[in-house]
Amino acid sequence: MNMQNMMKQVQKIQKEMMAEKAKIDETVFSSKTSIVSVEMKGNKELVSVKIDAEEIAKDDVEMLEDMIVVAINDVISQIEKTTEQKLGKYTQGMPGLF
Repeated sequence: MNMQNMMKQVQKIQKEMMAEKAKIDETVFSSKTSIVSVEMKGNKELVSVKIDAEEIAKDDVEMLEDMIVVAINDVISQIEKTTEQKLGKYTQGMPGLF
């Protein structure tokens, strides 16, 4: 394979990677605990946090804060897993690229 063909192949792979990344960035991921639901885009932009106010008492604020943290961490984990699944074939041997 000559250098010009190799560069074309690299450019093609790069375009495919960027298209996949753009799809992931616009995908909305969600997570729900018993009273908190969180939505976040694949680029880790927080879209919404919803709280079922009927389910919490005034003294449950600390529990609510913990549930928000759990839901956000779960949705970030989903984004990272999806990114690895979709882009891992391009980044083998280069962890942490995205």
